[in-house]
Amino acid sequence: MTIGEIKKLLAKDAVSSEDLNILKNDTRVGVQKLLLSYNNRQQKLAKKKAAFLKRFAYEKTFWAKSQIVAGVDEVGRGPLAGPVVTAAVVIDNSFDLIDVNDSKKISASRRLELYPLILEKAVDVAIGVKGPEIIDKVNIYEADRLAMAAAVRDLYVKPDALLVDAMQVPVNLPQIRLIKGDSKSNSIAAASIVAKVFRDKLMADYARIYPEYHFDENAGYGTQTHIQALKKYGPCPIHRKTFAPVNSFYH
Repeated sequence: MTIGEIKKLLAKDAVSSEDLNILKNDTRVGVQKLLLSYNNRQQKLAKKKAAFLKRFAYEKTFWAKSQIVAGVDEVGRGPLAGPVVTAAVVIDNSFDLIDVNDSKKISASRRLELYPLILEKAVDVAIGVKGPEIIDKVNIYEADRLAMAAAVRDLYVKPDALLVDAMQVPVNLPQIRLIKGDSKSNSIAAASIVAKVFRDKLMADYARIYPEYHFDENAGYGTQTHIQALKKYGPCPIHRKTFAPVNSFYH
């Protein structure tokens, strides 16, 4: 085989042991470099798969009892504008998207790719949204909890229990609260990606209505350009009136 043909062969996720043995005995330096690269990639993939399978540990305790468990997560507690968005996701043991992890550890482009795949592979997905008026009325923590409850209640497949990222959801269901749960549970990780992509898309839509704040770039967080726009134009209808420095415009 030519170097080009070997490169194409080793670009596959799985190469037969017979082909690998042939390549091991190939004395060309270029072939050995390609083989080394392939082996390194396979080791990383094996490590990723092992970590992914480990993140089923909490789900498996419920599946063993033939119970349905939903993972719940949120995004948008810190921004100066826009809603808090939550997602509830139910998966089963056929879920095989090994790149699903804490949304903060995944690039924006990969989150966009995973979003429709999660919707396709999950047993059920629901979204909860609470806007600035609710956030200003009850505070961000309570608005977050209400949004989580809304997502859980909107699930078509009703869960027997919840896995939640560090929060307690005000619904009458058993719950396991996990610190950094999106790194410990695939259900929560999937929910974190769904909530993040949904909210980012929502803020991009708001950017078309209020272009001066560049919500498509900052998602409502207090970046330097956002603060400058706030000082220049004042707050818009989706700003959170109780958040500093937005609240300074209402005194």
